[in-house]
Amino acid sequence: MTKTDPKSKFSFTLLKRILSYSKPYKRLFYLAVTLTLTLSSLTIVRPLLINKMLNCIGAVNSSDAGYLPDADKINYINMMGLFLIGVLLIEALLQFTNIYITNLLGQNIVKDLRLQVYSHILKLKNSYFDHTPVGTLVTRAISDIESLSDVFSQGFIVICGDLLMLTIFITAMLLKNWALALVTLSTIPLLMVATNLFKNGVKKTFTEVRNAVASLNAFTNEHISGMRIVQLFNREKIEYEKFKEINQKHKDANIRSIWYYSVFFPVVEILSAVSIALFIWFAGLKSNEYNIQLGDITFFIMMINMVFRPIRLLADRLNTLQMGIVASERVFKVIDTEEIISESGIVSAKEIKGKVEFKNVWFSYKEENYVIKNISFTIEHGETVAIIGATGAGKSSIINLLSRFYEINKGQIMIDGVDLSDYRLNELRESVGVVLQDVFLFSDTILNNITLHNPSITEKNVMDAAKKIGIHEFINGLPGGYHYNVKERGAMLSAGQRQLVAFVRAYVYDPPIFVLDEATSSIDLETEKLIQKASFELAKNRTSIIIAHRLSTIHHAKKIIVMDKGEIIEQGYTSDLSDKVDGVYKKMLELA
Repeated sequence: MTKTDPKSKFSFTLLKRILSYSKPYKRLFYLAVTLTLTLSSLTIVRPLLINKMLNCIGAVNSSDAGYLPDADKINYINMMGLFLIGVLLIEALLQFTNIYITNLLGQNIVKDLRLQVYSHILKLKNSYFDHTPVGTLVTRAISDIESLSDVFSQGFIVICGDLLMLTIFITAMLLKNWALALVTLSTIPLLMVATNLFKNGVKKTFTEVRNAVASLNAFTNEHISGMRIVQLFNREKIEYEKFKEINQKHKDANIRSIWYYSVFFPVVEILSAVSIALFIWFAGLKSNEYNIQLGDITFFIMMINMVFRPIRLLADRLNTLQMGIVASERVFKVIDTEEIISESGIVSAKEIKGKVEFKNVWFSYKEENYVIKNISFTIEHGETVAIIGATGAGKSSIINLLSRFYEINKGQIMIDGVDLSDYRLNELRESVGVVLQDVFLFSDTILNNITLHNPSITEKNVMDAAKKIGIHEFINGLPGGYHYNVKERGAMLSAGQRQLVAFVRAYVYDPPIFVLDEATSSIDLETEKLIQKASFELAKNRTSIIIAHRLSTIHHAKKIIVMDKGEIIEQGYTSDLSDKVDGVYKKMLELA
């Protein structure tokens, strides 16, 4: 993508890219263009009809232009009046249709673009979300894309119509009386200068407004999500002051924008009045020389207002177009982000047995700061392996790599002897069931949070799984049972209850590889016993990896891998490590 600074010149490359989204709606696009140009062409008809009618009324002798006998004059005026009414009705109908079509086109394109952005976001690596605030992405996917609708409803197409309208108006004035036209249009250069200053000023303030909106969204989203921490540490006043500062910047940017409007529109009105005054002065001096009649005076005054109106609106519409282009640059920056997981794999993962191999794997979240350093291990199908170590040892990173949330820097990870990258990504992730420490539940029913709207998983499947996990009675006791809405992030459930729901979710998908990622570190002993029982049940006939700080959760593990600072410092069968003299695992057992 060609990057464009908001202060730089108009980007036709970005405009062309925006217009490319109208290809699926060619008929709507061409119809909108045709209607706009037709409306622009019809606008001149009304002043011409009024000119002829007034000239006919004002003609009192046969030497005057438009002179007709009284009887014919009445018929002529009636006929012109009917034409005028007909033109007004046609214009009204076309205007209605044009507004509907251009907005329909814009909203269809917004819909398609928003789907494309969201689809792309779903494919992004976790590393992208690590450094991109959620509020910023929300702004890109919602309000920035909405601005693109105006490119079609108020921008590009309408600007083309305005330019055609101006050409027709100025041509008609010159043909009518070139001298009067030149005098009347003498203020146009000043108007063009004012328009350019206005456009550039408002464009700058718009960029500031968009930046402020993104900051507001990011700040609000983050702090509402973390409201408990804010309140727990009495940060309300401090965070309020921060929000107040961001909000002030947003207000100031909008005020600057309003200031440009409040100056520009009075300037346009003054220049329009000056043009009318110049016309009246010149027409008064040259009325006899140019045979200026009542209809001509009315025509030119109407033309002055009609010329100034599109020029005034043109500045606003050019700014709207520029706003859309600035917004599109931000949106396309998300679409063009290449931080996506490669989905080039062609091997089906549906028949995975579950043998996991790490061979000399290196991984870093940032450049050369490796969190996984040259680790190698093998987990046979059906084995239960525990990975233990202090916080920051690299345990959770192993699970992120196994599910391909991140790509390794060096080495190889294989399942059943096939490299991870060779598997179809969606099938691979279906084959690895993970219960995380920080369980995320959607604002939905318990049933939907377990099935994730998978039609192949029935309510009976869920109930059977819940009975095995030992959570069925608890769920049944809730209002609505399995149809109880847990609200945002599962706020209506305790941490332990959320863990158990996540356990059922992993169970019903029946993955060949099961991972328990520190899922018992923040729950009570009773819930921990339930999870230990469930994890033992889940471990049957499948590969299981348990990541934990507490050794009580890994008593049924066949093998142990001890990690420290991204390296494996000890691994082997549980019985061997328990008896190993001066072994790390043995010391941990003694301290437990």
